[in-house]
Amino acid sequence: MTLTQNLSDPVDSDSARRRCSTVRETLIRAGLYAAGPSDGVIATRSSDHATNRWRIAPDPFVLSPGEVTYFRTLGQDLLAFYRALNRLYVESIRGTQPTWAAAYLDQGKPESLVSFSRMNRFRNMTPAVIRPDIIPTPGGMVITELDSVPGGIGMTACLAQGYADLEGLEGQPARIIGGRDGMVQGFASMLRSEQNDTPGCVAIVVSDEAQDYRQEMQWLADRLSEIGLESYCVHPREVRFSEEGLWLEVETKRRAIGLVYRFFELFDLKNIAKAELVMYAAKKARVIVTPPYKPVFEEKLAFAFLHHPVLQEFWQEELGEAVWARLSVLMPRTWILDPQPAPPTAVIPHLTVVGNPISDYRVLGTMSQKERQMVIKPSGFSELAWGSRGVVVGHDVSQAEWAEALGQALAAFPAGPHVLQEFHKGRVFECSYADEATGHITTMPGRVRLSPYYFVAHDKAELGGILATVCSVEKKVIHGMEDAIMVPCAEGTTAQS
Repeated sequence: MTLTQNLSDPVDSDSARRRCSTVRETLIRAGLYAAGPSDGVIATRSSDHATNRWRIAPDPFVLSPGEVTYFRTLGQDLLAFYRALNRLYVESIRGTQPTWAAAYLDQGKPESLVSFSRMNRFRNMTPAVIRPDIIPTPGGMVITELDSVPGGIGMTACLAQGYADLEGLEGQPARIIGGRDGMVQGFASMLRSEQNDTPGCVAIVVSDEAQDYRQEMQWLADRLSEIGLESYCVHPREVRFSEEGLWLEVETKRRAIGLVYRFFELFDLKNIAKAELVMYAAKKARVIVTPPYKPVFEEKLAFAFLHHPVLQEFWQEELGEAVWARLSVLMPRTWILDPQPAPPTAVIPHLTVVGNPISDYRVLGTMSQKERQMVIKPSGFSELAWGSRGVVVGHDVSQAEWAEALGQALAAFPAGPHVLQEFHKGRVFECSYADEATGHITTMPGRVRLSPYYFVAHDKAELGGILATVCSVEKKVIHGMEDAIMVPCAEGTTAQS
């Protein structure tokens, strides 16, 4: 596969500057982008909390038709992975698969949450929004992780609309993947499918921990209501409870909630008002909650299971040979940093130091910088497990820092497992953006993370759009930041290397 790079015409043209200005104005009016002194744009809704800023590109990130086809089909593979993971967990509990699989997935979780997630009512539920983070590397695509409670849905939707509108204004030939409204329509289709015939409105519940995403989820709720799906973005405190179910008070009127979209991580449950009441209403089938309260799907250590030789037969049977082969290439080798020593005759699969197999992760502390092409990160159920926090890149730190990070990860195992994962360096692209300091279009060499959003409706994972995040080459971890380029992807007519 050859990834296209065609963010913009490198010429510092009036047209390119005008496109950047138009997109920026769209974002500011939506309350999703912090206006600068020179923007001169008045937000159409309160943007007091809009602190997000990033580099605006004059054009979308372009993929070839073949690459777009690839991303459209990937969603169904990932849905199959989630369903197989769920099956592995259930069978591990029953003892028909290795019991250590469920034990690892439950490690560090409150017993009350584990018991709730195992209820028959929720047994077959899987996340209805799937977002992988994908790095295009010289050797192909690599998925660094899957996110079942992803941010960026509203922002990507707004960006898609902003850049799609440029097509008419500027004769832009590239087509936004998913279309102008693909993110909003895809999210709406997912909600309707999940809610089914349960009466009531949609409540997008955003916690204090996820406060940075409140503006985009409010924007999204407004767009959903415009297309006929009554939706509200609310704080957990705004949810009311009665024996009949959950409800909101909207302009002095009582609105029954049919579906709660859970926009908070499960590690944060103890800090969320009304959390027990929402769970009780879900248990009694008085409201639908998605994503389900199943911490299994918030664990990065699931990648380690895909590559474990003991589980290979399970994955091949559940996924099929073709899907298993594709995902085994896409998902990097991952190991659970378990401090328990292996038996004397055992080794850790696929892991060596100076070419020699090892049976204790502590040996990794002696690895040379060249061997440390690896990442340590919290697996899940931690405030450090999202937004690239808690990530240590092995070849980017000293020997002492690496050994210390490894020791801390192993010591944290009982309460918060960490994983070790292969590091894959992304390809470098020359990408254009508007320099706000000079007002000119400039370029930077950068590496890109592609984040496709898949919305599951009626057993099918549909691609709503793809967000490209481009960071300068000296950044080892790619994530949204002020000096990153963030732009939707579009389909071009030809592939370019």
